Amino acid sequence: MKILFMGTPEFAVASLNALLDAGHEICAVVTQPDRPQGRGYKLAPPAVKTAALARGLEVFQPETLKNESLLPLLERTRPDAIVVAAYGKILPQYVLGFPPRGCINVHASLLPRYRGAAPINWAIINGERESGVTIMYMEKGLDTGDMLLSVRTPIADDDTAGDLHDRLAVLGADALVHALALLEAGRITPVKQDDSQHTYAPMLSRDDCRLDFCQSAKQVRDRIRGLAPFPGAYLTLSGRQIKVFEAQIVSGRGEPGSVLYADREHGLVLACADGALRLVTLQPQGKRRMSAKEYLAGHPVPPGTVAE
Repeated sequence: MKILFMGTPEFAVASLNALLDAGHEICAVVTQPDRPQGRGYKLAPPAVKTAALARGLEVFQPETLKNESLLPLLERTRPDAIVVAAYGKILPQYVLGFPPRGCINVHASLLPRYRGAAPINWAIINGERESGVTIMYMEKGLDTGDMLLSVRTPIADDDTAGDLHDRLAVLGADALVHALALLEAGRITPVKQDDSQHTYAPMLSRDDCRLDFCQSAKQVRDRIRGLAPFPGAYLTLSGRQIKVFEAQIVSGRGEPGSVLYADREHGLVLACADGALRLVTLQPQGKRRMSAKEYLAGHPVPPGTVAE
């Protein structure tokens, strides 16, 4: 099949490579423009651009899809289908309606649950025990199109968003190739979503990343896992903003957010609404990641201090 591929981050690279390895013709790749990254804010290419150029593909990086800016490329390449994997922008109708076999999306959730921009993060934040990937047709609504194929995977108690992301990227790539093969053979029937069962996974805000110790220890730990490694959950302790990437549920009781222990024997332990959490891996603002015990060696925290 002749395919125009649209994707941007690392998640999409597995799908691009799988399509090529399966023998599909990628007539062009559309990805987001290079963006400043890192402490030096140097321009860096999206992961998909790097992967596409390495395989000799033509790459386009439009600033916008408005005003039919993509139409010349579509008319020149005439793809049978457009495949989208985490492109990062809503496709206008002139794009959605162009390819004869439609626009097909790799979405990192079991639709209709977790429609939206951050399904991997929210599935773990909400304590889900299962996730997956849905291969679906795209339409004007946000992740509302008919489903072609779904693949499931359990979420382990120690999985982070990063762990689930990497697993779903591979599962999604395999499911995409399988769905396209069934589609070409006329052996797949699209299934409408049950809108009564839908939930949303909106883009993460800064407030979503702030830890609330008035929640249960499990809820706080799930949020830490769901935001690791990026963008990272955070708290403010003694005036210092600290990101938290790993924590363990332990016994303990006190005012939610108060420090119960801060020593070499116990580590850094904070009370939650029920139980307590031992913070394991931290990153003070502007510093490298470190263990909680390393942090305490340079920044003593008196028991009773309350996290904000």
